[in-house]
Amino acid sequence: MAATIPAGPKGGLLMGNMREFNRDTLGFIERCAREFGDIVQARFLYVPACFLFSPDHIEYVLASGSKNFIKAESLRSPFFSRLVGNGLVTSEGDFWRRQRRLAQPAFHRDRVNAYGETMVAFTGRMLDSWRDGQTLDAHDAMMRLTQAIVVKTLFSADVSGEADRVGDALRVIVHPFASQATLKWILDNRLPTPGHMRFNRAVKEVDDVIYGFIAERRASGSDTGDLLSMLLRAQDEDGSVMTDKQLRDEVMTLFLACHETTALVLTWAWHLLAGSAEAEEKLVAELEEVLGGRAPSVEDLPRLRYCEWIVKESMRLYPPAYAVGREAVRDCEIGGYSVPAGMQIFAFQWVVQRDARWYDEPEIFRPERWREEVAARLPKYAYFPFGGGPRQCIGNAFAMMEAVLILATVAQRFRLRRAPGHTVELLPAMSLRPKSGVLVKLERR
Repeated sequence: MAATIPAGPKGGLLMGNMREFNRDTLGFIERCAREFGDIVQARFLYVPACFLFSPDHIEYVLASGSKNFIKAESLRSPFFSRLVGNGLVTSEGDFWRRQRRLAQPAFHRDRVNAYGETMVAFTGRMLDSWRDGQTLDAHDAMMRLTQAIVVKTLFSADVSGEADRVGDALRVIVHPFASQATLKWILDNRLPTPGHMRFNRAVKEVDDVIYGFIAERRASGSDTGDLLSMLLRAQDEDGSVMTDKQLRDEVMTLFLACHETTALVLTWAWHLLAGSAEAEEKLVAELEEVLGGRAPSVEDLPRLRYCEWIVKESMRLYPPAYAVGREAVRDCEIGGYSVPAGMQIFAFQWVVQRDARWYDEPEIFRPERWREEVAARLPKYAYFPFGGGPRQCIGNAFAMMEAVLILATVAQRFRLRRAPGHTVELLPAMSLRPKSGVLVKLERR
């Protein structure tokens, strides 16, 4: 007979663990792992939840037993549904399989590689505006850069005004997700509060841009080689194509995945590199050896190994997606524990990827740990920044290539130092963001 999932922190009578979780999200889940083990039960109001910290348990939920789970209830909230609609992140069943099948060709390796030149060119344009001794917010700079790149690669458009408009709207959109485990979040999702209306206005701003691109492309009928062209031309086995609404939902999903994820990976990479002279020296040495002063290209990626390790190590320590959620759709077992249908399941990259059982000195930034012989010893789901199983992020190759190329291009021309007096704080909202940016001082090489 399967065992009952061990209880975690007691929590309040009505609110359960909501207040403690919201007060210090990352600290709370660290405490759960430290004090209660690899599988822990919690409660948010009337909703039971199960936290997983074992790679074996996580592999079952995301991969081998994935048929027993759908996306978590938090991804079906009115706010999230309004944002991404029924795109690849939220859709289920046959509809999800159809959308994945239609979208997959857009992320074929050859298609993704073709965007490398755009990534390097846009980065170079940004660097032309940087000045020696200047202090700037690395997070803001990376967000603006990846916004411009994703607008170009999605829509074949080079419109900084539209990118800025979307960026301003996204800052409004992300803000409420920092307080999901609160009554305010629940009320804002369900009632016409000022926060609810502000959120909807921001999403409409982004919708106007995306629908405008879709209408323009349908009218012209041209294939410009971008991701939108691929999605517009994609046909299912029965000859059906995506509606404007389906295109909007997938484009919004891709926009967020290909823009914010990469920006955050790079933000945290600059923060970590600025605190490690040894790692920075090794990166510069590799760039000099491989590139010899020229701009990087896709063909250089196999030789930019240390650069890739920096990206991987940054995602280990500061995963943009610090948690992945599922909901059990039928009674099942995880690691010998009974899981009833309706249970919310959460696996936390933030904890698992910093676990001393899998990583020596886990809090230390050490890119060398990603040497093949070292990484091969890891349990498969001790590292899962892009999720895993059939629902693994479709844009992971795009994000990795973009991060490596931008990192190499910037590091060739500038050294980023931590700005004196600035403290970096974590904001676990929809993704793991810096609360007040990451201020750095530029030094031209």
